[in-house]
Amino acid sequence: MADVLPLTGLLKPLVDNNLLAEVVAKDLYEKIKGKPHISVVKLLVEQKKVAADEIAMQAAYHYALPLVDIEAVALDRDLIAKMDGIDKDKKDSKVSGEQFIRKYTALPLFQRGNMLYVAVADPANDDELRKNIGLRTQTKVELVLANYERLLKVIDKALEEADTKMSDFSSDEFSDLDDLELNEETGSETSADEESGEDAPVVRFVNKMLTDAIRMGASDLHFEPYEKYYRVRFRVDGILKTAAKPPLSLRLKIAARIKVMSRLDVSERRVPQDGRIKLKLSKTKSIDFRVSTCPTLFGEKTVMRILDSDSGALDINKLGYEEEQKKLYLEALANPYGMVLVTGPTGSGKTVSLYTGINILNQEGVNISTAEDPVEINLPGVNQVQIDEKTGMTFDKALKAFLRQDPDIILVGEIRDIVTGSIAIKAASTGHLVMATLHTNDAPQTLSRMIDMGLAPFAIATAVNLIMAQRLCRRLCSYCKVAMTVVNDLVKDQEREVLRQSLLEEGFTATQLDNPTFQLYRASHEGCNNCSGGYKGRVGIYQVMPISDEMRRLIIGGANAVQLADQARKEGIPDLRQSGLKKVADGITSMSEVNRVTQE
Repeated sequence: MADVLPLTGLLKPLVDNNLLAEVVAKDLYEKIKGKPHISVVKLLVEQKKVAADEIAMQAAYHYALPLVDIEAVALDRDLIAKMDGIDKDKKDSKVSGEQFIRKYTALPLFQRGNMLYVAVADPANDDELRKNIGLRTQTKVELVLANYERLLKVIDKALEEADTKMSDFSSDEFSDLDDLELNEETGSETSADEESGEDAPVVRFVNKMLTDAIRMGASDLHFEPYEKYYRVRFRVDGILKTAAKPPLSLRLKIAARIKVMSRLDVSERRVPQDGRIKLKLSKTKSIDFRVSTCPTLFGEKTVMRILDSDSGALDINKLGYEEEQKKLYLEALANPYGMVLVTGPTGSGKTVSLYTGINILNQEGVNISTAEDPVEINLPGVNQVQIDEKTGMTFDKALKAFLRQDPDIILVGEIRDIVTGSIAIKAASTGHLVMATLHTNDAPQTLSRMIDMGLAPFAIATAVNLIMAQRLCRRLCSYCKVAMTVVNDLVKDQEREVLRQSLLEEGFTATQLDNPTFQLYRASHEGCNNCSGGYKGRVGIYQVMPISDEMRRLIIGGANAVQLADQARKEGIPDLRQSGLKKVADGITSMSEVNRVTQE
Protein backbone atom coordinates (compact mmCIF):
# COMPACT_ATOMS: atom_id res chain seq x y z
CA MET A 1 0.00 0.00 0.00
CA ALA A 2 2.93 2.33 0.72
CA ASP A 3 3.98 2.14 -2.96
CA VAL A 4 0.49 2.77 -4.23
CA LEU A 5 -0.93 5.56 -2.12
CA PRO A 6 1.66 8.29 -2.86
CA LEU A 7 0.75 8.07 -6.55
CA THR A 8 -2.79 9.20 -5.81
CA GLY A 9 -1.84 12.24 -3.78
CA LEU A 10 -4.75 12.83 -1.42
CA LEU A 11 -5.49 9.21 -0.48
CA LYS A 12 -2.36 8.87 1.67
CA PRO A 13 -3.02 11.72 4.14
CA LEU A 14 -6.63 10.57 4.48
CA VAL A 15 -5.44 7.07 5.44
CA ASP A 16 -2.66 8.41 7.67
CA ASN A 17 -5.15 10.52 9.60
CA ASN A 18 -7.60 7.61 10.01
CA LEU A 19 -10.22 9.35 7.90
CA LEU A 20 -10.31 6.59 5.28
CA ALA A 21 -9.85 2.86 5.62
CA GLU A 22 -6.84 1.49 3.76
CA VAL A 23 -8.91 -1.16 2.01
CA VAL A 24 -11.29 1.51 0.72
CA ALA A 25 -8.34 3.60 -0.47
CA LYS A 26 -6.97 0.62 -2.43
CA ASP A 27 -10.35 0.05 -4.05
CA LEU A 28 -10.59 3.73 -5.08
CA TYR A 29 -7.07 3.66 -6.44
CA GLU A 30 -7.94 0.75 -8.70
CA LYS A 31 -10.92 2.70 -10.07
CA ILE A 32 -8.93 5.81 -10.93
CA LYS A 33 -5.64 4.21 -12.01
CA GLY A 34 -4.84 5.28 -15.54
CA LYS A 35 -7.74 7.78 -15.56
CA PRO A 36 -6.16 11.09 -14.52
CA HIS A 37 -9.30 13.15 -15.04
CA ILE A 38 -11.44 11.18 -12.58
CA SER A 39 -11.53 13.24 -9.40
CA VAL A 40 -10.80 11.31 -6.23
CA VAL A 41 -12.45 14.11 -4.24
CA LYS A 42 -15.66 13.72 -6.23
CA LEU A 43 -15.69 9.94 -5.64
CA LEU A 44 -15.03 10.32 -1.91
CA VAL A 45 -17.81 12.87 -1.41
CA GLU A 46 -20.41 11.25 -3.66
CA GLN A 47 -19.82 7.82 -2.07
CA LYS A 48 -19.86 9.47 1.38
CA LYS A 49 -16.54 7.93 2.34
CA VAL A 50 -15.21 11.14 3.92
CA ALA A 51 -16.94 14.44 4.79
CA ALA A 52 -16.32 17.26 2.33
CA ASP A 53 -14.97 19.55 5.08
CA GLU A 54 -12.38 16.94 6.16
CA ILE A 55 -11.27 16.42 2.55
CA ALA A 56 -10.87 20.16 2.04
CA MET A 57 -8.73 20.50 5.19
CA GLN A 58 -6.47 17.58 4.25
CA ALA A 59 -6.12 18.80 0.66
CA ALA A 60 -5.13 22.27 1.88
CA TYR A 61 -2.34 20.80 4.06
CA HIS A 62 -1.22 18.26 1.45
CA TYR A 63 -1.05 20.65 -1.53
CA ALA A 64 -0.08 23.74 0.51
CA LEU A 65 -2.93 25.79 -0.94
CA PRO A 66 -5.13 28.36 0.87
CA LEU A 67 -8.62 27.16 1.83
CA VAL A 68 -11.36 29.71 1.15
CA ASP A 69 -14.99 29.98 2.19
CA ILE A 70 -16.33 29.97 -1.37
CA GLU A 71 -19.81 31.14 -0.34
CA ALA A 72 -18.36 34.33 1.15
CA VAL A 73 -16.40 35.37 -1.95
CA ALA A 74 -17.90 38.06 -4.21
CA LEU A 75 -17.62 36.65 -7.72
CA ASP A 76 -16.62 38.64 -10.79
CA ARG A 77 -19.04 36.95 -13.17
CA ASP A 78 -17.55 38.67 -16.21
CA LEU A 79 -14.55 36.33 -15.77
CA ILE A 80 -16.74 33.32 -16.49
CA ALA A 81 -17.19 34.46 -20.09
CA LYS A 82 -13.41 34.50 -20.51
CA MET A 83 -13.30 30.77 -19.86
CA ASP A 84 -14.52 30.05 -23.40
CA GLY A 85 -11.64 28.64 -25.45
CA ILE A 86 -9.50 25.70 -26.41
CA ASP A 87 -9.40 22.57 -24.25
CA LYS A 88 -6.01 20.84 -24.48
CA ASP A 89 -7.56 17.64 -23.17
CA LYS A 90 -10.02 17.50 -26.08
CA LYS A 91 -7.47 17.67 -28.89
CA ASP A 92 -7.50 21.48 -28.93
CA SER A 93 -11.25 21.56 -29.60
CA LYS A 94 -13.28 24.62 -28.56
CA VAL A 95 -15.27 24.10 -25.37
CA SER A 96 -17.58 26.67 -23.75
CA GLY A 97 -16.64 28.24 -20.43
CA GLU A 98 -19.57 26.56 -18.69
CA GLN A 99 -18.57 23.11 -19.98
CA PHE A 100 -14.99 23.67 -18.82
CA ILE A 101 -16.01 24.91 -15.36
CA ARG A 102 -18.34 21.97 -14.81
CA LYS A 103 -15.83 19.41 -16.12
CA TYR A 104 -12.98 20.48 -13.83
CA THR A 105 -15.10 21.94 -11.01
CA ALA A 106 -12.92 25.03 -11.34
CA LEU A 107 -14.44 28.49 -10.85
CA PRO A 108 -12.60 31.78 -11.58
CA LEU A 109 -13.06 34.07 -8.56
CA PHE A 110 -11.25 37.34 -9.26
CA GLN A 111 -8.29 38.81 -11.13
CA ARG A 112 -5.48 40.96 -9.74
CA GLY A 113 -3.35 42.39 -12.54
CA ASN A 114 -2.44 39.44 -14.73
CA MET A 115 -3.05 36.88 -11.97
CA LEU A 116 -6.33 34.94 -12.07
CA TYR A 117 -7.42 33.19 -8.87
CA VAL A 118 -9.40 29.99 -9.47
CA ALA A 119 -11.18 27.86 -6.86
CA VAL A 120 -10.88 24.07 -7.16
CA ALA A 121 -11.81 21.15 -4.92
CA ASP A 122 -9.27 18.66 -6.30
CA PRO A 123 -5.89 20.15 -7.24
CA ALA A 124 -4.52 16.87 -8.66
CA ASN A 125 -2.77 17.56 -11.99
CA ASP A 126 -2.71 21.22 -11.00
CA ASP A 127 0.06 22.11 -13.47
CA GLU A 128 -2.02 20.95 -16.43
CA LEU A 129 -5.10 22.73 -15.09
CA ARG A 130 -3.16 25.99 -14.69
CA LYS A 131 -1.84 25.75 -18.26
CA ASN A 132 -5.29 25.00 -19.65
CA ILE A 133 -6.93 27.91 -17.86
CA GLY A 134 -4.01 30.21 -18.67
CA LEU A 135 -4.36 29.38 -22.36
CA ARG A 136 -8.06 30.27 -22.26
CA THR A 137 -7.75 33.49 -20.27
CA GLN A 138 -4.26 34.70 -21.24
CA THR A 139 -3.39 35.09 -17.55
CA LYS A 140 -1.23 33.50 -14.89
CA VAL A 141 -3.29 31.19 -12.72
CA GLU A 142 -3.21 30.72 -8.95
CA LEU A 143 -5.32 27.93 -7.42
CA VAL A 144 -7.17 28.09 -4.11
CA LEU A 145 -9.05 25.27 -2.42
CA ALA A 146 -12.75 25.09 -1.64
CA ASN A 147 -15.17 22.59 -0.11
CA TYR A 148 -16.38 20.37 -2.99
CA GLU A 149 -20.08 20.46 -2.09
CA ARG A 150 -20.13 24.23 -1.53
CA LEU A 151 -18.14 24.84 -4.71
CA LEU A 152 -20.70 22.90 -6.75
CA LYS A 153 -23.55 25.00 -5.32
CA VAL A 154 -21.74 28.27 -6.06
CA ILE A 155 -20.92 27.12 -9.60
CA ASP A 156 -24.57 26.24 -10.27
CA LYS A 157 -25.72 29.60 -8.96
CA ALA A 158 -23.02 31.60 -10.76
CA LEU A 159 -23.66 29.98 -14.13
CA GLU A 160 -27.42 30.35 -13.78
CA GLU A 161 -27.20 34.06 -12.86
CA ALA A 162 -24.43 34.92 -15.29
CA ASP A 163 -26.32 33.34 -18.20
CA THR A 164 -23.07 33.12 -20.11
CA LYS A 165 -24.23 30.16 -22.13
CA MET A 166 -24.63 32.38 -25.18
CA SER A 167 -23.37 29.75 -27.62
CA ASP A 168 -26.19 27.42 -26.61
CA PHE A 169 -28.71 29.83 -28.12
CA SER A 170 -27.75 28.35 -31.48
CA SER A 171 -28.90 24.89 -30.44
CA ASP A 172 -32.13 23.22 -31.49
CA GLU A 173 -33.53 23.77 -28.01
CA PHE A 174 -34.07 27.44 -28.84
CA SER A 175 -34.88 27.07 -32.53
CA ASP A 176 -38.40 28.35 -31.90
CA LEU A 177 -36.94 31.75 -31.09
CA ASP A 178 -36.14 32.14 -34.78
CA ASP A 179 -39.85 32.19 -35.52
CA LEU A 180 -40.52 35.41 -33.62
CA GLU A 181 -41.70 38.03 -36.10
CA LEU A 182 -41.61 41.81 -36.01
CA ASN A 183 -44.42 43.92 -37.35
CA GLU A 184 -43.55 45.56 -40.66
CA GLU A 185 -44.21 49.01 -39.24
CA THR A 186 -41.70 48.66 -36.43
CA GLY A 187 -38.99 46.36 -37.68
CA SER A 188 -37.96 43.94 -40.35
CA GLU A 189 -38.83 40.30 -40.03
CA THR A 190 -35.49 38.74 -39.24
CA SER A 191 -34.48 35.28 -38.14
CA ALA A 192 -31.25 34.32 -36.45
CA ASP A 193 -30.25 32.34 -39.51
CA GLU A 194 -29.97 35.59 -41.47
CA GLU A 195 -27.70 37.18 -38.86
CA SER A 196 -23.96 36.78 -38.95
CA GLY A 197 -22.53 33.91 -36.96
CA GLU A 198 -21.14 36.43 -34.48
CA ASP A 199 -24.47 38.18 -33.84
CA ALA A 200 -26.86 35.21 -33.93
CA PRO A 201 -26.37 34.31 -30.23
CA VAL A 202 -27.19 37.92 -29.25
CA VAL A 203 -30.36 37.82 -31.38
CA ARG A 204 -31.43 34.62 -29.66
CA PHE A 205 -30.56 35.99 -26.23
CA VAL A 206 -32.69 39.13 -26.70
CA ASN A 207 -35.56 37.04 -28.09
CA LYS A 208 -35.31 34.72 -25.11
CA MET A 209 -35.44 37.64 -22.67
CA LEU A 210 -38.60 38.94 -24.36
CA THR A 211 -40.35 35.57 -24.32
CA ASP A 212 -39.24 34.82 -20.74
CA ALA A 213 -40.62 38.18 -19.60
CA ILE A 214 -43.96 37.45 -21.26
CA ARG A 215 -44.16 33.96 -19.70
CA MET A 216 -43.38 35.38 -16.24
CA GLY A 217 -46.03 38.09 -16.55
CA ALA A 218 -43.47 40.91 -16.32
CA SER A 219 -44.51 44.50 -16.99
CA ASP A 220 -41.03 45.89 -17.77
CA LEU A 221 -37.58 44.73 -18.83
CA HIS A 222 -34.44 46.63 -17.81
CA PHE A 223 -31.17 46.09 -19.74
CA GLU A 224 -28.53 47.75 -17.54
CA PRO A 225 -24.75 48.17 -18.14
CA TYR A 226 -22.45 48.85 -15.18
CA GLU A 227 -18.70 49.16 -14.80
CA LYS A 228 -17.99 45.51 -14.05
CA TYR A 229 -21.15 43.67 -15.03
CA TYR A 230 -24.31 43.76 -17.12
CA ARG A 231 -27.69 42.64 -15.92
CA VAL A 232 -31.24 42.18 -17.17
CA ARG A 233 -34.07 42.69 -14.68
CA PHE A 234 -37.78 41.98 -15.01
CA ARG A 235 -40.46 43.85 -13.07
CA VAL A 236 -42.83 41.13 -11.90
CA ASP A 237 -45.78 42.10 -9.70
CA GLY A 238 -44.24 45.54 -9.28
CA ILE A 239 -40.86 44.29 -7.99
CA LEU A 240 -37.64 44.22 -10.05
CA LYS A 241 -35.81 40.88 -10.10
CA THR A 242 -32.57 39.92 -11.86
CA ALA A 243 -33.30 37.59 -14.77
CA ALA A 244 -29.85 37.27 -16.38
CA LYS A 245 -26.29 38.58 -16.24
CA PRO A 246 -24.80 38.26 -19.73
CA PRO A 247 -21.14 39.13 -20.33
CA LEU A 248 -20.37 42.84 -20.10
CA SER A 249 -18.64 42.67 -23.47
CA LEU A 250 -22.04 42.15 -25.15
CA ARG A 251 -23.59 45.42 -23.93
CA LEU A 252 -23.15 47.23 -27.27
CA LYS A 253 -24.50 44.34 -29.33
CA ILE A 254 -27.55 43.86 -27.08
CA ALA A 255 -28.37 47.59 -27.26
CA ALA A 256 -27.88 47.57 -31.05
CA ARG A 257 -30.14 44.54 -31.49
CA ILE A 258 -32.97 46.15 -29.52
CA LYS A 259 -32.56 49.35 -31.54
CA VAL A 260 -32.79 47.42 -34.81
CA MET A 261 -35.98 45.73 -33.59
CA SER A 262 -37.56 49.06 -32.62
CA ARG A 263 -36.36 51.05 -35.65
CA LEU A 264 -34.10 53.39 -33.70
CA ASP A 265 -30.82 54.99 -34.81
CA VAL A 266 -28.15 52.40 -34.05
CA SER A 267 -25.32 54.90 -34.51
CA GLU A 268 -26.73 57.41 -32.00
CA ARG A 269 -25.66 56.65 -28.44
CA ARG A 270 -25.50 60.15 -26.94
CA VAL A 271 -29.18 61.05 -26.59
CA PRO A 272 -32.30 59.16 -25.38
CA GLN A 273 -34.48 57.50 -28.00
CA ASP A 274 -38.01 56.10 -27.91
CA GLY A 275 -39.40 53.34 -30.10
CA ARG A 276 -41.83 50.49 -30.27
CA ILE A 277 -41.74 46.78 -31.09
CA LYS A 278 -44.66 44.57 -32.09
CA LEU A 279 -43.73 40.95 -31.47
CA LYS A 280 -45.85 38.30 -33.14
CA LEU A 281 -45.96 35.21 -30.94
CA SER A 282 -48.49 33.28 -33.03
CA LYS A 283 -51.10 33.82 -35.72
CA THR A 284 -53.56 35.18 -33.17
CA LYS A 285 -51.32 36.62 -30.44
CA SER A 286 -48.97 39.61 -30.52
CA ILE A 287 -47.36 41.74 -27.82
CA ASP A 288 -46.28 45.37 -28.07
CA PHE A 289 -43.17 46.72 -26.35
CA ARG A 290 -42.54 50.41 -25.69
CA VAL A 291 -38.77 50.94 -25.88
CA SER A 292 -36.77 53.72 -24.22
CA THR A 293 -32.98 54.07 -24.38
CA CYS A 294 -30.92 56.39 -22.19
CA PRO A 295 -27.13 56.93 -22.20
CA THR A 296 -25.56 56.18 -18.81
CA LEU A 297 -22.01 56.30 -17.49
CA PHE A 298 -21.13 52.81 -18.73
CA GLY A 299 -23.35 52.46 -21.80
CA GLU A 300 -26.96 52.70 -22.87
CA LYS A 301 -29.66 51.51 -20.51
CA THR A 302 -32.73 50.18 -22.29
CA VAL A 303 -36.15 49.81 -20.66
CA MET A 304 -38.97 47.98 -22.41
CA ARG A 305 -42.57 48.26 -21.21
CA ILE A 306 -44.76 45.30 -22.18
CA LEU A 307 -48.07 46.50 -23.58
CA ASP A 308 -50.39 43.52 -23.74
CA SER A 309 -53.28 44.70 -25.88
CA ASP A 310 -55.49 41.79 -24.84
CA SER A 311 -58.81 43.33 -23.77
CA GLY A 312 -60.06 40.06 -22.29
CA ALA A 313 -58.68 41.03 -18.86
CA LEU A 314 -60.85 44.16 -18.57
CA ASP A 315 -63.20 42.74 -15.95
CA ILE A 316 -64.24 45.21 -13.25
CA ASN A 317 -64.91 42.35 -10.82
CA LYS A 318 -61.25 41.27 -10.93
CA LEU A 319 -59.61 44.64 -10.24
CA GLY A 320 -60.12 44.70 -6.48
CA TYR A 321 -62.88 47.30 -6.05
CA GLU A 322 -64.96 47.06 -2.90
CA GLU A 323 -68.68 46.81 -3.68
CA GLU A 324 -69.38 50.45 -2.74
CA GLN A 325 -66.40 51.65 -4.79
CA LYS A 326 -67.53 49.66 -7.82
CA LYS A 327 -71.03 51.09 -7.47
CA LEU A 328 -69.70 54.68 -7.41
CA TYR A 329 -67.54 54.06 -10.50
CA LEU A 330 -70.42 52.53 -12.48
CA GLU A 331 -72.70 55.43 -11.49
CA ALA A 332 -70.12 57.92 -12.78
CA LEU A 333 -69.84 56.00 -16.06
CA ALA A 334 -73.63 56.12 -16.44
CA ASN A 335 -73.59 59.94 -16.50
CA PRO A 336 -73.92 61.32 -20.05
CA TYR A 337 -71.47 64.12 -19.33
CA GLY A 338 -68.88 65.19 -16.77
CA MET A 339 -65.32 64.13 -15.97
CA VAL A 340 -63.93 60.98 -14.37
CA LEU A 341 -60.30 61.31 -13.23
CA VAL A 342 -57.95 58.46 -12.30
CA THR A 343 -54.75 59.32 -10.47
CA GLY A 344 -51.69 57.46 -9.25
CA PRO A 345 -47.99 56.93 -10.01
CA THR A 346 -46.65 55.26 -13.14
CA GLY A 347 -47.45 51.55 -13.16
CA SER A 348 -50.39 51.78 -10.74
CA GLY A 349 -52.95 50.41 -13.21
CA LYS A 350 -54.63 53.68 -14.23
CA THR A 351 -54.92 52.66 -17.89
CA VAL A 352 -56.54 49.34 -17.00
CA SER A 353 -59.09 51.10 -14.78
CA LEU A 354 -59.97 53.57 -17.52
CA TYR A 355 -60.21 50.93 -20.22
CA THR A 356 -62.35 48.75 -17.99
CA GLY A 357 -64.82 51.61 -17.95
CA ILE A 358 -64.42 52.22 -21.70
CA ASN A 359 -65.02 48.51 -22.32
CA ILE A 360 -68.32 48.74 -20.42
CA LEU A 361 -69.39 51.78 -22.46
CA ASN A 362 -68.20 50.40 -25.80
CA GLN A 363 -71.55 49.89 -27.55
CA GLU A 364 -72.69 50.29 -31.17
CA GLY A 365 -74.57 53.51 -30.43
CA VAL A 366 -71.64 55.26 -28.76
CA ASN A 367 -68.76 57.16 -30.39
CA ILE A 368 -65.60 56.80 -28.29
CA SER A 369 -62.27 58.51 -29.07
CA THR A 370 -59.03 58.27 -27.10
CA ALA A 371 -55.76 60.25 -27.17
CA GLU A 372 -52.89 58.37 -25.54
CA ASP A 373 -49.11 58.28 -25.32
CA PRO A 374 -48.72 55.43 -25.98
CA VAL A 375 -51.84 53.46 -26.92
CA GLU A 376 -51.42 50.49 -24.58
CA ILE A 377 -54.61 48.47 -25.10
CA ASN A 378 -56.16 47.79 -28.47
CA LEU A 379 -59.95 47.87 -28.18
CA PRO A 380 -62.06 47.28 -31.34
CA GLY A 381 -64.85 49.83 -31.70
CA VAL A 382 -62.81 52.62 -30.09
CA ASN A 383 -61.07 55.32 -32.16
CA GLN A 384 -57.59 55.44 -30.70
CA VAL A 385 -55.06 58.18 -31.50
CA GLN A 386 -51.34 57.89 -30.79
CA ILE A 387 -49.86 61.15 -29.49
CA ASP A 388 -46.60 62.09 -31.24
CA GLU A 389 -45.22 65.51 -30.40
CA LYS A 390 -42.53 65.19 -33.08
CA THR A 391 -45.19 65.30 -35.77
CA GLY A 392 -47.27 67.89 -33.92
CA MET A 393 -50.00 65.49 -32.77
CA THR A 394 -50.38 66.71 -29.20
CA PHE A 395 -53.12 66.07 -26.65
CA ASP A 396 -54.77 69.45 -27.19
CA LYS A 397 -54.80 69.07 -30.98
CA ALA A 398 -56.29 65.58 -30.68
CA LEU A 399 -59.01 66.86 -28.34
CA LYS A 400 -59.89 69.72 -30.68
CA ALA A 401 -60.21 67.22 -33.52
CA PHE A 402 -62.39 64.90 -31.42
CA LEU A 403 -64.83 67.71 -30.63
CA ARG A 404 -65.43 68.20 -34.37
CA GLN A 405 -66.21 64.50 -34.87
CA ASP A 406 -69.44 64.10 -32.89
CA PRO A 407 -68.00 62.35 -29.81
CA ASP A 408 -69.92 60.81 -26.93
CA ILE A 409 -66.98 59.74 -24.79
CA ILE A 410 -63.42 61.08 -24.82
CA LEU A 411 -60.44 59.50 -23.07
CA VAL A 412 -57.35 61.64 -22.45
CA GLY A 413 -54.24 59.65 -21.61
CA GLU A 414 -52.91 62.37 -19.31
CA ILE A 415 -53.76 65.99 -18.50
CA ARG A 416 -50.32 67.59 -18.49
CA ASP A 417 -50.96 71.30 -18.97
CA ILE A 418 -53.57 74.03 -18.77
CA VAL A 419 -54.38 73.87 -22.50
CA THR A 420 -55.29 70.17 -22.44
CA GLY A 421 -57.08 70.58 -19.11
CA SER A 422 -59.16 73.53 -20.36
CA ILE A 423 -60.33 71.68 -23.47
CA ALA A 424 -61.15 68.55 -21.43
CA ILE A 425 -63.18 70.54 -18.90
CA LYS A 426 -65.08 72.38 -21.63
CA ALA A 427 -65.87 69.05 -23.29
CA ALA A 428 -67.09 67.62 -19.97
CA SER A 429 -69.29 70.68 -19.41
CA THR A 430 -70.89 70.57 -22.87
CA GLY A 431 -72.46 67.14 -23.00
CA HIS A 432 -69.51 64.74 -23.23
CA LEU A 433 -68.18 62.14 -20.79
CA VAL A 434 -64.43 62.75 -20.41
CA MET A 435 -62.10 60.24 -18.75
CA ALA A 436 -58.50 61.20 -17.97
CA THR A 437 -55.48 60.56 -15.73
CA LEU A 438 -53.23 62.77 -13.62
CA HIS A 439 -50.17 62.10 -11.52
CA THR A 440 -51.00 62.95 -7.89
CA ASN A 441 -50.80 61.06 -4.60
CA ASP A 442 -54.49 60.87 -3.74
CA ALA A 443 -57.93 62.07 -4.83
CA PRO A 444 -58.11 65.38 -2.86
CA GLN A 445 -54.67 66.44 -4.15
CA THR A 446 -55.94 65.99 -7.72
CA LEU A 447 -58.28 68.93 -7.37
CA SER A 448 -55.50 71.12 -5.92
CA ARG A 449 -53.20 70.05 -8.75
CA MET A 450 -55.74 71.16 -11.38
CA ILE A 451 -56.09 74.54 -9.68
CA ASP A 452 -52.28 74.88 -9.58
CA MET A 453 -52.25 74.27 -13.35
CA GLY A 454 -54.31 77.43 -13.72
CA LEU A 455 -57.72 75.88 -14.29
CA ALA A 456 -60.64 77.85 -12.84
CA PRO A 457 -62.03 76.40 -9.57
CA PHE A 458 -65.60 77.00 -10.73
CA ALA A 459 -64.97 75.05 -13.97
CA ILE A 460 -63.39 72.18 -12.03
CA ALA A 461 -66.25 72.05 -9.52
CA THR A 462 -68.91 71.87 -12.23
CA ALA A 463 -67.11 69.45 -14.56
CA VAL A 464 -65.59 66.76 -12.30
CA ASN A 465 -67.93 63.98 -11.15
CA LEU A 466 -65.55 61.38 -9.69
CA ILE A 467 -61.88 61.02 -8.79
CA MET A 468 -60.19 57.65 -8.20
CA ALA A 469 -56.73 57.30 -6.68
CA GLN A 470 -55.16 53.87 -6.84
CA ARG A 471 -52.13 51.70 -6.12
CA LEU A 472 -51.26 48.09 -6.85
CA CYS A 473 -50.33 45.60 -4.11
CA ARG A 474 -49.01 42.10 -4.57
CA ARG A 475 -51.53 39.37 -3.72
CA LEU A 476 -50.60 36.79 -1.12
CA CYS A 477 -50.30 33.29 -2.51
CA SER A 478 -53.41 31.42 -1.41
CA TYR A 479 -51.43 28.16 -1.19
CA CYS A 480 -48.60 29.17 1.13
CA LYS A 481 -49.56 32.38 2.97
CA VAL A 482 -48.76 32.22 6.69
CA ALA A 483 -51.16 33.18 9.50
CA MET A 484 -49.68 35.70 11.94
CA THR A 485 -50.17 36.09 15.67
CA VAL A 486 -53.03 38.50 16.40
CA VAL A 487 -54.40 40.07 19.55
CA ASN A 488 -56.86 37.25 20.27
CA ASP A 489 -54.03 34.64 20.17
CA LEU A 490 -52.03 36.18 23.02
CA VAL A 491 -52.35 35.01 26.62
CA LYS A 492 -50.41 37.70 28.48
CA ASP A 493 -52.25 40.98 28.94
CA GLN A 494 -49.06 43.00 28.45
CA GLU A 495 -48.26 41.38 25.10
CA ARG A 496 -51.85 41.75 23.98
CA GLU A 497 -51.87 45.46 24.80
CA VAL A 498 -48.56 46.11 22.99
CA LEU A 499 -49.73 44.36 19.83
CA ARG A 500 -53.14 45.99 20.00
CA GLN A 501 -51.57 49.43 20.23
CA SER A 502 -49.24 48.75 17.29
CA LEU A 503 -52.15 47.60 15.12
CA LEU A 504 -54.19 50.66 16.09
CA GLU A 505 -51.22 52.83 15.05
CA GLU A 506 -51.14 51.02 11.70
CA GLY A 507 -54.72 52.18 11.13
CA PHE A 508 -56.92 49.27 12.17
CA THR A 509 -60.00 50.11 14.25
CA ALA A 510 -60.86 48.80 17.67
CA THR A 511 -63.98 47.18 16.19
CA GLN A 512 -61.82 45.18 13.79
CA LEU A 513 -59.41 44.07 16.51
CA ASP A 514 -62.23 42.99 18.84
CA ASN A 515 -63.71 40.73 16.18
CA PRO A 516 -62.83 37.12 17.11
CA THR A 517 -62.42 36.23 13.42
CA PHE A 518 -59.80 38.96 12.84
CA GLN A 519 -56.71 37.39 11.28
CA LEU A 520 -53.63 38.72 9.48
CA TYR A 521 -51.38 36.88 7.02
CA ARG A 522 -47.87 37.34 5.68
CA ALA A 523 -46.01 35.93 2.70
CA SER A 524 -44.12 32.69 3.09
CA HIS A 525 -40.40 33.48 2.87
CA GLU A 526 -39.72 30.33 0.88
CA GLY A 527 -42.73 30.61 -1.44
CA CYS A 528 -44.04 27.56 -3.29
CA ASN A 529 -44.41 26.14 -6.79
CA ASN A 530 -47.47 28.34 -7.39
CA CYS A 531 -45.92 31.73 -6.56
CA SER A 532 -42.84 33.91 -6.43
CA GLY A 533 -41.64 34.62 -2.89
CA GLY A 534 -45.08 34.14 -1.37
CA TYR A 535 -46.93 36.45 -3.77
CA LYS A 536 -48.79 35.83 -7.00
CA GLY A 537 -50.40 38.59 -9.06
CA ARG A 538 -51.52 42.03 -7.94
CA VAL A 539 -54.69 43.67 -6.68
CA GLY A 540 -55.74 47.32 -6.70
CA ILE A 541 -56.46 49.46 -3.66
CA TYR A 542 -58.59 52.51 -4.35
CA GLN A 543 -59.87 55.80 -3.04
CA VAL A 544 -63.07 56.47 -4.97
CA MET A 545 -64.25 60.01 -4.25
CA PRO A 546 -67.45 61.37 -5.81
CA ILE A 547 -67.68 65.16 -5.87
CA SER A 548 -70.54 66.08 -3.54
CA ASP A 549 -72.31 69.43 -3.41
CA GLU A 550 -70.40 70.38 -0.24
CA MET A 551 -67.11 69.50 -1.88
CA ARG A 552 -68.02 71.63 -4.91
CA ARG A 553 -68.63 74.59 -2.57
CA LEU A 554 -65.21 74.03 -0.97
CA ILE A 555 -63.52 73.91 -4.39
CA ILE A 556 -65.17 77.15 -5.51
CA GLY A 557 -64.17 78.71 -2.20
CA GLY A 558 -60.50 77.86 -2.81
CA ALA A 559 -60.15 74.99 -0.32
CA ASN A 560 -56.79 73.22 -0.22
CA ALA A 561 -56.10 69.45 -0.37
CA VAL A 562 -56.17 69.05 3.44
CA GLN A 563 -59.62 70.63 3.71
CA LEU A 564 -60.92 68.49 0.85
CA ALA A 565 -59.47 65.35 2.50
CA ASP A 566 -61.22 66.26 5.76
CA GLN A 567 -64.51 66.62 3.90
CA ALA A 568 -63.98 63.23 2.23
CA ARG A 569 -63.50 61.63 5.66
CA LYS A 570 -66.68 63.30 6.93
CA GLU A 571 -68.54 61.77 3.99
CA GLY A 572 -67.20 58.32 4.89
CA ILE A 573 -64.89 57.90 1.88
CA PRO A 574 -62.02 55.50 2.74
CA ASP A 575 -58.57 56.76 1.75
CA LEU A 576 -55.92 54.56 0.14
CA ARG A 577 -54.54 53.47 3.50
CA GLN A 578 -57.93 52.36 4.79
CA SER A 579 -58.66 50.51 1.56
CA GLY A 580 -55.32 48.74 1.86
CA LEU A 581 -55.98 47.73 5.46
CA LYS A 582 -59.31 46.26 4.36
CA LYS A 583 -57.40 44.05 1.89
CA VAL A 584 -55.03 43.03 4.71
CA ALA A 585 -57.93 42.14 7.02
CA ASP A 586 -59.49 40.10 4.20
CA GLY A 587 -56.27 38.09 3.82
CA ILE A 588 -55.70 39.32 0.25
CA THR A 589 -52.38 41.10 0.85
CA SER A 590 -49.89 41.65 3.64
CA MET A 591 -49.24 44.58 5.96
CA SER A 592 -45.76 45.03 4.48
CA GLU A 593 -47.23 45.44 0.99
CA VAL A 594 -49.69 48.10 2.13
CA ASN A 595 -46.89 49.92 3.95
CA ARG A 596 -44.82 49.76 0.76
CA VAL A 597 -47.38 51.48 -1.47
CA THR A 598 -49.25 53.82 0.90
CA GLN A 599 -48.36 56.58 3.27
CA GLU A 600 -50.03 57.35 6.56
